[in-house]
Amino acid sequence: MKKWLLVIILLVAGLIVASEVIFTIDETNQCIITQFGEYIRSVQEPGLHAKIPFIQKLHRFEKRILVSDANASEYLTRDMKRVIVDHVTRWRITDPHQFYKSVRTEAGALARLDDIVTGRLREEIARHDFIELIRDKREYVMEAATVETRDRAGTYGIEVVDTRIKRLDLPGEVENSVFDRMEAERRRMAMRYRAEGEEQAREIRAEADKEQEIILARAYETSESLRGEGDAAATSIYAEAYQQDPDFYSFLKRLETYREVLPGSTVILPAGSDLFKYLEKPE
Repeated sequence: MKKWLLVIILLVAGLIVASEVIFTIDETNQCIITQFGEYIRSVQEPGLHAKIPFIQKLHRFEKRILVSDANASEYLTRDMKRVIVDHVTRWRITDPHQFYKSVRTEAGALARLDDIVTGRLREEIARHDFIELIRDKREYVMEAATVETRDRAGTYGIEVVDTRIKRLDLPGEVENSVFDRMEAERRRMAMRYRAEGEEQAREIRAEADKEQEIILARAYETSESLRGEGDAAATSIYAEAYQQDPDFYSFLKRLETYREVLPGSTVILPAGSDLFKYLEKPE
């Protein structure tokens, strides 16, 4: 019984010693080994590795890309406009020894990194007007902040992948006043466009009325000319017809007179009037 108990104790002790001697590193991790607080070596290759048990200590670090999502901060633009900027930074640990020596943990790295990025963004935003940041300088500011942050973060064993601006807005109290000014400006522009449109409409209507008068005058002139020509032609035809047979022409004219005068009319004339000769003696 004592022999089995001793074997079990030895097996447990062996497992404990083996776990202290052998350790594994996968593709997502890297580590450094310290001995009594002093740096011994870095392990970045995945696989099985060994260390001196109980004396040497293992410190693991993330090898994948990490994200720093800082709180939104207020910045001042070149034209003295206050803006709220919310940024995010992607980074990874490239030198675990330098990282451990300078910032120790990810929390310490995040604090240092946020300070660096905030400072760089403050400098870059102060070089541009608010309207430039809204239109076309946003990407430039992010690239400049990434480059300079990467240089400074390298001293902590960190590589900054990029810095992105998630949101760039005006403070709430400023946003309302800016919106009111924009609304007033748009209203003023709308009134100006309406006034210009009304002026152009009046000019177009005046030009149309002028053209209408000209067209009507020309049409009246043409119609009068045609009517005069028609009357002249009719007179000429009547004259020719009258010359050919004056009695027949006189007879037709009298019939037209009867058609217009006699129906529903009372006419008092002398009995021997020449007008009634066809009524008394149709032959």
